[in-house]
Amino acid sequence: MAAVARLRSVVVDCPEPRELARFYAAVGGGMPEEDPDWVVLQIPAGPRLAFQRAPGYSPPDWPRADHGSQQFHLDFDAGGTWEEVDEAEQKVLALGARPLDREDDEKKDFRVYADPAGHPFCLCRIEQP
Repeated sequence: MAAVARLRSVVVDCPEPRELARFYAAVGGGMPEEDPDWVVLQIPAGPRLAFQRAPGYSPPDWPRADHGSQQFHLDFDAGGTWEEVDEAEQKVLALGARPLDREDDEKKDFRVYADPAGHPFCLCRIEQP
């Protein structure tokens, strides 16, 4: 099927665009291009994320399908071993993330966190072939 348009950015609403872009730059790489209300981050070999100021922003609840539910979340490949995921976890926690869902960790190949603005994201264990 022919595309109508090409995806340009995933845009994230937040209270402080610069701070959230810096958080994701530390997690996924890249250097934010800053403007007071709109910040763009091109993740190397990955997506272009844009962060926009949203007055009155309220973070989503994890996991819910009603009012206050998440609208999207980002998955990050944190390595092929749990040791690599543990190391990535320590780094995102030091950057200001907080755990959201640690129930049944041993049964899942991912861990769920909230970024500093409250958006869910996952660190995934991806076994490399």
